This record gives sequence, structure tokens and C-alpha cells, in this order.
Amino acid sequence: MKGFAGRLSISGLVLLLCMVSLVSQLRQDGVIVHSHIDVNSLWTSSSSSGWRPSSAPRSFWPPPPKKSNGYLVVRCNGGLNQQRSAICNAVLAARIMNATLVLPELDTNSFWNDKSGFAGIYDVEHFIKSLRHDVKIVESLPYVSDKKKKKMKAFQIAPPRDGPPSWYETEALAKMKQHGAIYLTPFSHRLAEEIPNAEYQRLRCRVNFHALRFKPDVMQLSNQIVSRLRAEGHFMSIHLRFEMDMLAFAGCLAIFKPEEQEILRKYREQNFAKKRLVYNERRLIGKCPLTPEEVGLILQAMGFDNSTRLYLAAGDIFGGERFMQPLREMYPHLENRTTVAAPEELEAVQAEGRGLLGPAVDYMVCLLSDIFMPTYDGPSNFANNLLGHRLYYGFRTSIQPNRKALAPIFMARESGGGAAAANFEAMVRGVMSGGTFGRSHRRVNPESFYTNPWPECFCRKESDDPRERCPSGI
Repeated sequence: MKGFAGRLSISGLVLLLCMVSLVSQLRQDGVIVHSHIDVNSLWTSSSSSGWRPSSAPRSFWPPPPKKSNGYLVVRCNGGLNQQRSAICNAVLAARIMNATLVLPELDTNSFWNDKSGFAGIYDVEHFIKSLRHDVKIVESLPYVSDKKKKKMKAFQIAPPRDGPPSWYETEALAKMKQHGAIYLTPFSHRLAEEIPNAEYQRLRCRVNFHALRFKPDVMQLSNQIVSRLRAEGHFMSIHLRFEMDMLAFAGCLAIFKPEEQEILRKYREQNFAKKRLVYNERRLIGKCPLTPEEVGLILQAMGFDNSTRLYLAAGDIFGGERFMQPLREMYPHLENRTTVAAPEELEAVQAEGRGLLGPAVDYMVCLLSDIFMPTYDGPSNFANNLLGHRLYYGFRTSIQPNRKALAPIFMARESGGGAAAANFEAMVRGVMSGGTFGRSHRRVNPESFYTNPWPECFCRKESDDPRERCPSGI
């Protein structure tokens, strides 16, 4: 009991300190700062300030030699976008080792229950052709004997997490030369993101933003959904990450009923490392996904009226309609892929269930939306990749709520008192007005390269710095 009271006291003290700090930042001469956000301007892309996307090489970059050092096979684990970043890393690893890349394997774990494989999600021909000047790619390992029809066997290695290029140049390459082929598994976060080689980073961008194109039927359905939404005006896409796996991972349980908490607790025990997690403490450091109601309150405070049309990219919302109802009351024009596309259209591309093709459709709709807003941004996930892709796609507006700064404001409102309750919308606006809204900005740790590939994958026509100058013809 003392331990529980102590934890409450710590949480309360942290909340008080957060509120004092936040209020002092938002006050000027004893008055809460009434920040203004011009929401009409957010429906158009942010200023590029002369920058344009460019992932073409800017220094000597020879094509892959005719003879490689061997074959690289990888298994990309996780969801659609964790796999996407792993594919980018696999291409770069193959380039570093002068290896022939075998079309990456995609994880078929029980959560996604998806056996589509690379060819079932991406356009294979386009992928191989787009990267022909960077790496040699084949669809499978070769046969070692035409008579026996026996395929080469790859030597399995568990690569280090965030391994440096030097590991691939030495240990991995030595095994490849010894065995002819290596199989790296698992391959999520197995190559360092921050590499002081701009050409390597630009190769990642060529993979992510050019070579990785969803198969034609997914692209067609995504474009149809966007066209139908656009027929009625602007729309905002929201990645509503209020799903069982993320809530269990984050340890954000206390807002749920006891039986729901037990489901989350069991899921966490089965899938994640044991760790002491306290809801209020997690929330105050920005580790809990925004609830659907909090999303609505943020949009209201920013000035979006209830005619705003929202496209929700989400799986099954944990807690169901009980949590969705407040958002629905604030913003009744809610859509998702199942409300815009007909059941037979979704079934035709297998995008109606839990598999990876539904998120692929959502990804493209979010990429093409006028505004995108994530509610949780973990490493290499759907939101992070989209933020970087939208930046590259033309500085498209993205709204990134600062959950850590917003948490004490929401908690004070829930407790029903204090400056935050009295000036709730002004304080939320004060936090939100500090966002970049899709503008270029310097990447600062822990921001991911996949979230912000600037400046490596951008250039300017006119610049005194030759590293920033666009290659000829761009």
C-alpha cells in the first residue's frame, strides 16, 4: 500500500512540475498566450524554402559489378512499415557487401496472419528495375545442380541490432564468402540509421520512395478512395493507434475496465519483456497513444470545425464504440476504407481483414491526404514512414501532437481544476502552434531518418554549399 501511495505521490509531483513549467512557458505578463493557428493554410503544402526531393547520387556511384561476393537473404519481421524500413536496410546492406540480394522474405506472424509475401504486396518488376544501378536483385537463390534441382542453402546469422556498416563489411561478408549465401534473421533495426555517408542515406530514400511501390491493384483502389474523398473537398487522415498491441506495449491500461486490462496484461506478458509500467507516469512522458477523444479535443482547439472530414487509418479500436463516440460527436464525418470502398473492391485486393494489404491501402490514402495526423509515433512504424514520405512527396502538411507537452493539460482538465482547465483550448493551441506542420527541419535524436530524411534526400538549385546543390538535370 505504501508503495502504491508513493507511486501516486511521484506521479502527482511530476504532473505539478509539468504544469508549472508549461504554464510559465505559455504565460506572458500573467496572461495565457492565445496562440492562433490558421487552419485554412494547413490544407495546402508547407513552403519548401527552395528545397526539392532528390535521392539521386551526387558523387561517384558505380553500378554493381557483374560478379558479386555472394547472396544475401533476409527475413523482415514486424508490421508493414517495420518491414518496409527493413527492406531499405537490406538493399543498403547488399550494396555495402557487394552482394546479390534475394527478394526479401516478409514475416507471416500470427497477429497479421498474412502470407502474401513480397510479391503479394509490392510490384516486384518495378522494384528490381528501379534499383538495377544500385544492387543486383534476384527472386530466389539459385540451384546448385540442374539435375538434382537443389537450391543453394544460406548460412543463418543473427545480425546485431543497429549494426554499423563495418559489421557487414567484415563479419557478415566473411561468412558470405565462406558459404556463398547468408540468411540474416530477424532483420528489423539491424543496420544503424545514422550513417555518416550521405550516398548510403540517399540509397535508402531511392528504395523507400521510388522502388517500393505497392502492386497495381492496391494503387488503383487507393486512388479510387482518394478520388471519392476529394469529390467532397479537403480531407484529413488520422492514424488512430488505439489498438490492443500498441496499448499493451505502451503499458497504458488504467483507463480500461478490469476485464479489458486483463486482456492487455496477458497480451503484454506473451509478447513483450516484463517491465514495471505505471499509467500516469507513462502518459506524462508521452508514451501513451492519444485517445480518440483527445484527438477531437486537439482538432477543436486548433480551430477545425465539425464539418472537417476525417479518414481514419486504424485497426480494431480497443474498447470499441465507448472510446469512439466522443470523437464521432465532435466530428461526425468519419470515414475509413470500409466506408468509402465497396466490400467487393476490398475483397478483390484482400484488403478487408487484418492482413498487410489493408494497411497498404491506408498508407497510400494517408500519403495523398491534404493533412496527416499520427496519434503515436514509435520506431519504424506506419506514422514514422508516412511523415518522412509526405515530407519527400512535397512538404505535405503533417500535424504531430507533442503528447508529452499535452499530457499535463489533459490530466488537469480531467481533474477539473487549475489554469489548464480554465484555459484548456488556449494551452492546447500554444503547444500545437510550435509544430513544423511538414516544413523541413534539422533531424534531432531520437527522430528517425525514416521520419525526416532531410537534408540528405533533398537539394536546392542554388546553394553556396556544393553538398546541397541539385545534380544536373533535376
